[in-house]
Amino acid sequence: MKDKIHPKYAEVTVTCACGASFKTRSTLCKDYQVDICSVCHPFYTGKQKFVDTAGRVEKFQKKFGGQYFKKAEAAKPAAAKK
Repeated sequence: MKDKIHPKYAEVTVTCACGASFKTRSTLCKDYQVDICSVCHPFYTGKQKFVDTAGRVEKFQKKFGGQYFKKAEAAKPAAAKK
């Protein structure tokens, strides 16, 4: 391997919004802030947690007015009748 071409690989701390933190290694060499980790993720905890950052659901509903899913449902029965 060539010398002095590889990035620095240092230990960093990852901190979740729930307060949990853990150490890992990264080439970016800075501490990370994450929204969801394995301590609070619904897949691991078995609890449903609704995360809506910046009102994306409301923005989608406002843009499409709830008609987006109705069009898809209306098209399915017509295609199924043969």
